[in-house]
Amino acid sequence: MSLTLEIVTPEARVYADTVDTVVIPTLQGEIGILPGHIPLLAQVEHGELRVTKGTITTSLAVGGGFVQITGDKISVLAEHAISEEKIDEKVVETAMQRAEQAIKEAKNIDPNEFEHLQELVRFSGTQLALKRRRR
Repeated sequence: MSLTLEIVTPEARVYADTVDTVVIPTLQGEIGILPGHIPLLAQVEHGELRVTKGTITTSLAVGGGFVQITGDKISVLAEHAISEEKIDEKVVETAMQRAEQAIKEAKNIDPNEFEHLQELVRFSGTQLALKRRRR
C-alpha cells in the first residue's frame, strides 16, 4: 500500500507522487505518516520534510502552512517549499543577509513587512541547515 503526497505553495506544485512514508515537521514535533494513518489536520513548522519511496529518501525544506491527511492522501499547503537539490546556498545566504539587514535598519516599518522579513530569515535558515547537514 502507498500514500499519495502533494505539496503545493502559492507559486507552484512542488511535489506530487506516490510514496511509502512521509515525515513532516509540525508545531507539535515531527510526525511520521504511513499508509492507514488516521485523519489529521496540523500546522506545518519550518523544517525538513522527508519522503521515502522504496530505498530513496528525498528531503525538502518547508515553511509554514498546513498538512491534511485523509485516508492515504497527504496534502501539504505550504507557504514555502523547495527540494534539497534546488537550494542554491549563495542565493539563500544573500537573501538572508538582506532580510536581516532590513530588520536591523527597520524604523516605523509596517508590521506585515516586518513579519515577512522574519519569515524570510527563518526559511533561509531552514534551507541552509538542510543543505549543509551532509557536509
